[in-house]
Amino acid sequence: MSMMNSTRSYAEGRARLASFLAALAFFLSAVEYMLPRPVPFMRLGLANLPILLAVDLLPFGSYITLVFVKVLGMSILSGSLFSYVALFSLAGSLASALVMRGLRFVATERRVSYVGLCVAGALASNLAQVALARVFVFGASARYMLPAFLGLGLISGLVLGAFAELFALNSAWLRQAKEDARG
Repeated sequence: MSMMNSTRSYAEGRARLASFLAALAFFLSAVEYMLPRPVPFMRLGLANLPILLAVDLLPFGSYITLVFVKVLGMSILSGSLFSYVALFSLAGSLASALVMRGLRFVATERRVSYVGLCVAGALASNLAQVALARVFVFGASARYMLPAFLGLGLISGLVLGAFAELFALNSAWLRQAKEDARG
């Protein structure tokens, strides 16, 4: 196979993987949309599982694009595209994704597990959303939300991270996708 065909095949594989992860995020968004929420812009973070997996699978540009596609899809599915909820989702998702990617860049897989990445991402997301709530909705009283948000973020980060860790240990697909991503 020529070098150009090999490069094209690699790029097509990455595009298929990104598309699959985006579809998975949409599906999990739909599931999450059906679950009750304590606060309108607070979610469990199920749709962030593909973002968490993508930390090790996609190059940075594709990773960030996946985050934007996830937020756009969630906003369309929930009917919140042109509301403050979409802004909160974007801020939380970007904060989470950047923190997880930054941690993975600084530390290797062995030093930061999916649980650690997920907890850090959940806390970053919740901090970003509380900051926006302070500016746009609640003012200084947003600080009263902080303990509940951080507590729920910690719990959801631990649960989703543990699920991702179990998935990573048992998934032949993820092992193969990581090998393919490394080239």
